[in-house]
Amino acid sequence: MSTVLSVRKREAGHRSTLTQLRKGGAIPAVIYGYKLVSTPISISAKEFKKFIQKNGRNGVFPMELDGTRVNVVVSEVQQCSLKDEVNHIDFLAINMSEELEVDAAVTLVGESVGVREGGILMQPNLEIKIKVKPTEIPETIEIDITKLAIGDAIMVADIRKQVDFDIISEDDFTLVTIMAPVASVEAEEIDTSDE
Repeated sequence: MSTVLSVRKREAGHRSTLTQLRKGGAIPAVIYGYKLVSTPISISAKEFKKFIQKNGRNGVFPMELDGTRVNVVVSEVQQCSLKDEVNHIDFLAINMSEELEVDAAVTLVGESVGVREGGILMQPNLEIKIKVKPTEIPETIEIDITKLAIGDAIMVADIRKQVDFDIISEDDFTLVTIMAPVASVEAEEIDTSDE
């Protein structure tokens, strides 16, 4: 956290001003939260990309605004789906000693028994909501799926005791499931229709 993300205040925007900012290599953003009034800012797209690569999406960013240093996390990123460019960022100023709620990515580790037997892996939720101190935000939560057979699933309740932070998502929030192969489901339907 040695480098500081420098930002500039900007006028709350007309579309033409925002377009000009983006053409100049900047991203319109807003910063709000701990000890701050909501303030429109702009940030260098190149610098933001560097910070994300170095600290990850859930990292804490030191930011300087009008000579004041604040710690922020990325609250929301709006992207242009066509150009894969960031259109707008919401930064949340935080108190480093207080827990905050963030979305943490879920990463599946290993190959499940069920997939080796022809099952189909489904991951309906790629993130879970957690409550954690800013310095302890995980970049990802790894879930071992090697023992999952066809028909098995992992819910939040199954991993709650394996992590060192509070998971806010409900116990029945499904993280991964192994479905029966489509061919065997169709075969069962054909068998029952013959009767």
